[in-house]
Amino acid sequence: MEPTTQVHADGRVELADVRSLHGSRFFNEELAPVPIGKRTWSTYNYFALWMGMAHNIPSYALAASLIALGMNWLQALITITIGNLVVLAPMLLNSHAGTKYGIPFPVFARAFYGLRGANLAALLRAFIACGWFGIQTWVGGESIYVIVGRLAGSGWRDSPVVLGQHWTLWLSFAVFWIVQMLIIWRGMEAVRKFENWTAPLVSVGFLILLGYVLVKAGGFGPILADPGKLGWGPGFWKVFAPSLMAMIAFWSTLSLNMPDFTRFGGSQRKQVRGQILGLPTTMTFIAVVAILTTSGGHVLYGQDIWDPAQLADKFSSPVVVVVALAALVLATISANLAANVVSPSYDFSNAFPKRITFALGGLITGVVGILIQPWRLYSDPSIYIFAWLGFYGGLLGAVAGVLVAGYWVIARTELKLKDLYTPDGVYWFAGGWNWRAVVATLVGAVLSVGGAYGGPFPAEGLIPFLKPLYDYNWVVGLVGAFVVFALLSRSSTKEETSERPGPSRIDPAAVDG
Repeated sequence: MEPTTQVHADGRVELADVRSLHGSRFFNEELAPVPIGKRTWSTYNYFALWMGMAHNIPSYALAASLIALGMNWLQALITITIGNLVVLAPMLLNSHAGTKYGIPFPVFARAFYGLRGANLAALLRAFIACGWFGIQTWVGGESIYVIVGRLAGSGWRDSPVVLGQHWTLWLSFAVFWIVQMLIIWRGMEAVRKFENWTAPLVSVGFLILLGYVLVKAGGFGPILADPGKLGWGPGFWKVFAPSLMAMIAFWSTLSLNMPDFTRFGGSQRKQVRGQILGLPTTMTFIAVVAILTTSGGHVLYGQDIWDPAQLADKFSSPVVVVVALAALVLATISANLAANVVSPSYDFSNAFPKRITFALGGLITGVVGILIQPWRLYSDPSIYIFAWLGFYGGLLGAVAGVLVAGYWVIARTELKLKDLYTPDGVYWFAGGWNWRAVVATLVGAVLSVGGAYGGPFPAEGLIPFLKPLYDYNWVVGLVGAFVVFALLSRSSTKEETSERPGPSRIDPAAVDG
């Protein structure tokens, strides 16, 4: 029998003949496993990717919002650093499959949710990414609005209000949206080139903001001397737990869909090293800049301004404002394309492989990102952290728990690559769904967000007795789903073994050299 896979010396696997999948309704060119010859991303590519994704206005606002909530600079930095290190673990665990098999996240999810069930995980991730795309586009448009306002004068800034915002702000939002759609329409390679070009430049805007604030505030002394509002007592610890979960949730989306990028990795070592060098360092850098700049803004203006565009708008120097925000606009485009368009493009394509291409999936992301009304999600730091980040973090934590348990505990990193694309393989389960993964996800989700409170949720929690768990939503979701899925999969009868994603042996004859 003709071998279907080739296993290379470094452990990476590819299909011997992708053409055999062309007739499957679960296959298209965007979802196809990447051939070894095209897995060329280096350590620098992944480092640049993270620099582009981390150095953006919402990342800055995430750190700055902790100051607005009452933390001092040290408390905020500790919270962010711990969060980044925690989320890096599931991110690297899920990244492994992308590099080994050359598959994107929605195809990876098929191994545990089923060929049809994977849409549950993929579309959940996709709609959250749409929300983030809208938020990033809104803050990018806001930066354009401030830049043009400084150059064009009061006529631009004081334009008539339409639907609660100046029409010139809506125009800036639209321009920023269109630019991003033009880039994504050119495909994944255009995204990679844009990331490499902008990565060395994105820090410039934030450093200009920080430098200006330090000069005006009289150096670091007044900033570091600010004790914050919470102290180190119960007030701090009450805010710390949900804030830590928010820091983790900020990148929990990427902890699922990093296979979308690691599928292009030149080796496991390159993608792991690039991510370890990239995420903690870049996020710590932007956190330090945001914390110091926001604290400095408090010293200068007597208020905690967590939105960098609004803070820059208070500066007296038009040159500083224009240069800084121009750099931030580039940074936000870079981050938005990589973090919030690539994944849902694959996810929507996975739902309808024969109808939705990568480019069309990106357009759908852009449209849904507007319909979500991102200006409301971004309006208040409490809603931003406790409602938006906290709630979706718990949901995605449950999905991550299923994937990590399935790939590392149940499958032991061995997948049947061809079966991920064909309904007559082991990942069809029952009608294309693996009920164990669905149950585990639901249990993890209910435990993690069932007690949601604050913001749009009731003060006593949606399910009152689960309210204490909501402060630890992401961890609860991940651990709950991990345990349930592992137990359900391990306790299956021998007759069901052929239905679940168990360890598979690759034919030795398929090994390449």
